[in-house]
Amino acid sequence: MASEESARKIVSQMYENDPFSQWMGIERLNVGPGYCVLRMKIRREMLNGFGIAHGGITFSLADSALAFASNSQGRHAVSIDTSISHIASLQEGDVITATAIEEQLGHRIGHYRVEVRNEEKEMVALFRGIVYRRSTEW
Repeated sequence: MASEESARKIVSQMYENDPFSQWMGIERLNVGPGYCVLRMKIRREMLNGFGIAHGGITFSLADSALAFASNSQGRHAVSIDTSISHIASLQEGDVITATAIEEQLGHRIGHYRVEVRNEEKEMVALFRGIVYRRSTEW
């Protein structure tokens, strides 16, 4: 099991090599072993033809939270199954927060729940992810 300090170092290293998360404007608010909280603002170029945030944006934020939370345990982890339920639409200027929580961690498989909430703390998306934990350590 990783320490708080090593979890933060791993996530920092990942983020520095993640141009997509950087393009999204993701801020890291809290990181710990098996845990991650990210925040970002919906920008105009993230909207779809209906003028609301493209579903891929909330998915991508949640997927980044999953990646950071699962890798923060000290071993390389890659997603093998993910799903999302979109609960509410988002507009340009909305600020959303994704909280990834480890629900189960095994030797090779980890299960995570990621809640995406708006500024009013209302859930706008629920994401679930399963990761495969490689033997390679950070």
